[in-house]
Amino acid sequence: MYCAYITELKQLRKHSNADRLQLGTVFGNTVIVDLSYYEGQKVVFFPVDGQLGEEFAKENNLLRIKNEDGTTTGGYLDPVKRNIKAMRLRGEKSEGLVLPVESLSKWTDINKLSLGDQITVLDGTVICKKYIPRSNHKKSNNGPKVKTPNLKNKFPYFKEHADTEQLAYNLNAFKPGDTCYITLKMHGTSGRTANAIEVTTKKKTLLQKLFCRPAPVIKEWKIVTGTRRVVLNTFEGGYYGNDKFRQKYHDYFIDKLPKGMEVFYEIVGWVDGTEQTIMGTCSNTKIKDKEVKKLYGDETVFSYGCTPGTSDIYVYRMTMTNEDGILTEIPWEEVKNWCDRLGVKHVPEFDKFLFTTKEDLMERVEKYYDGPDPIGATHVREGVVVRIDNRSSFKAYKHKNFTFKVLEGLIKDSSDTPDMEEAQEIIEEETV
Repeated sequence: MYCAYITELKQLRKHSNADRLQLGTVFGNTVIVDLSYYEGQKVVFFPVDGQLGEEFAKENNLLRIKNEDGTTTGGYLDPVKRNIKAMRLRGEKSEGLVLPVESLSKWTDINKLSLGDQITVLDGTVICKKYIPRSNHKKSNNGPKVKTPNLKNKFPYFKEHADTEQLAYNLNAFKPGDTCYITLKMHGTSGRTANAIEVTTKKKTLLQKLFCRPAPVIKEWKIVTGTRRVVLNTFEGGYYGNDKFRQKYHDYFIDKLPKGMEVFYEIVGWVDGTEQTIMGTCSNTKIKDKEVKKLYGDETVFSYGCTPGTSDIYVYRMTMTNEDGILTEIPWEEVKNWCDRLGVKHVPEFDKFLFTTKEDLMERVEKYYDGPDPIGATHVREGVVVRIDNRSSFKAYKHKNFTFKVLEGLIKDSSDTPDMEEAQEIIEEETV
């Protein structure tokens, strides 16, 4: 879930190419502020990939306003999108927005705000939320909308994808001795398939109605597939007009999963049989970074080694759920063994270690979170995921690199195909 954070501004230093600006550090992110900010100041930090609430943005004069004479006044944010993006400003990284904590004073008593507090809605007013470019969704969705019935009640033990929170804001979740793995964060769309119990309630017979008997319930094991949130009963509809590229993985698992097993995976590459990429593309010239163009060419296409018209899956999590609904997390080493037996790939692993200190953890992450993607090598990797493997429930945290953050912002602003994961969620909101 996207949110803003109450925190302190640290490591203030001069901007290398702007006399009226400073650089600061928040949760390891570089932010750019004016000269009024000071070391240790209590601030509210908005990470990239968020959208400010309209009232909040107006109150703090953050919106770019075009006057009748063609000049602009106010802030730098687009008045409709109001989105926070990673960018370079006069040659320096900007990885989020920092405002004085006083910017929240209209909606709360700021004296009661503590470091670490998370902010989304205050006094009924949206301060910020995750940014999803709906205009791009409408432009790019050429397929028909298909009404999707709510099947969650029919598959009560078919678990949704767990949201992966940001590593930088969750370092306190790690305890000495935790078994940790660093794996590749992949830029695909979520898929999940399980051999799960389907619950069907039959209509009452006349005798059952007369004697007030409960309706008969039938439980049977069935292979079921879903997106991040929705259980699919058809592979028609969806963001691209059909979900046939999902169906082939559903069909593949039909006779391979034991009762109770659920497989979570990323689908990458192209929509099968088409020239449409699953995730958005971006012209690398827009990044204004010569090294990026030198490494990856004129365009970023998240192909992961797939040829046009094909896709692939990479498993990152597996669980077992018994008939009583008790879920058991399958350890990562066993997930890899299961993938070998099932004949599917798992996300690449970079490191295994026991947690000692935050500093050691971040040193390890810094080795792997940036650079060419190790699978296709034709595009930058998204980042890494650090999973804690010795907990009873799934614990994993993501860390994205700066170049990917910039690309992600550009794709959302200009591509006909925004982040499919988010576009799919819009479809689900509108059709469920």
